[in-house]
Amino acid sequence: MKASRSDDKSRPASMRTAAIHAGTPTNALTGASIPDIAMSTTFVIDPSVAFSADEMNDETPFVYTRWGNPTIRQLEQKLAVLESGEEAVAFGSGMAAIAALLLSELKAGDHLVMSDVVYAAASELANQKLPGLGVEVTRVDASEPENVRAALRPNTRLVYLETPVNPLLRLTDVEAVVKIAHGAGVAVAVDSTFATPVGLRPLELGADYVIQSLTKYICGHGDAVGGALIGRTEAMKRLRTMAIHMGGIMSPFNAWLILRGVATLPIRMAAHEENAFAVARYLEQHPKVTRVMYPGLPSHPQHELAERQMDNFSGMLTFQVEDGPRAAQLLSDRLEIIHYAVSLGHNRTLTCYLLTDDLLRSSFHLTSEQEKAYRAFAGKGVFRFSVGLEDPADLIADLENALAPL
Repeated sequence: MKASRSDDKSRPASMRTAAIHAGTPTNALTGASIPDIAMSTTFVIDPSVAFSADEMNDETPFVYTRWGNPTIRQLEQKLAVLESGEEAVAFGSGMAAIAALLLSELKAGDHLVMSDVVYAAASELANQKLPGLGVEVTRVDASEPENVRAALRPNTRLVYLETPVNPLLRLTDVEAVVKIAHGAGVAVAVDSTFATPVGLRPLELGADYVIQSLTKYICGHGDAVGGALIGRTEAMKRLRTMAIHMGGIMSPFNAWLILRGVATLPIRMAAHEENAFAVARYLEQHPKVTRVMYPGLPSHPQHELAERQMDNFSGMLTFQVEDGPRAAQLLSDRLEIIHYAVSLGHNRTLTCYLLTDDLLRSSFHLTSEQEKAYRAFAGKGVFRFSVGLEDPADLIADLENALAPL
């Protein structure tokens, strides 16, 4: 990775070292080695400090936790290093980060190009809210960069990507799309939650913004909600002001929990990937499974791009069976180790069934051609499977028992 240690004076740190040390120096007062939790909502200040978020700068001390907090700041500094970014802003959730980005960067009369398949809540925000604010939205299958080029207009201000996409695990060539967008003077944002900075660092490929749902792999323990935007300093200043004014800030306690999770992110992602390979290979040979999608498998239609663009294939896979609803009930009833539950990126393995017709009706408003492309990946529905850190043999045995009646 290209980012340097938190003191920015020594040679670039490895991902594993940066995950532990970046942004979290020893406490100068107490000598504490582990980051502290500063739960105070307010801080003692000098009367000269301006009481306005609009007048904040790098020298402004901590004033009020909605504006900034020592524990949250340590998390932001660590995330910036891991993503090879200049600055990061933490939010109370991934959706708070997404909403802040879209509402900060887009105004009435602007045009947004968005991948046709993205996180459902982000898709619904773009479909239901942005047009009412005067923002035009064009959805494209961004797995083909030329689709992005064709959608650009003189008033396009942002291209919004997600790779791998939730839930299809379809990929976007970030570098190719960035070249197209920047050639037209358009910024690019990438939701890289599935990949994490261990697997993909979009800023190194030229993107302007990275979005992370910290709730998922970066926290890794399923016990704290959070989100973050990472990018260049000037852009992050605007987004920090937006966070302050919208109020979607993170709790210091959640920041501390996520800091704890980040420290083990590289070694966890290695284990997630190893387990995902084992489960994906098992499912590929299962007689009742009709398709498995995992970027690390040669059977993934964009495997070459995954090998070129990703350093880690993550722990997310999808699979299909002939009778998805029946299989979903079997998994819900019979799984003993794996949890039938939403969310992803936790140390526990999670799975749930996503019916294609339901998603197309509620979240993804696609053209007939886009719907055809979606169904080519998802069929009637997919099991989204977040492979955890359990012994893969136990996961496979749990699946074998649950799927036996099919």
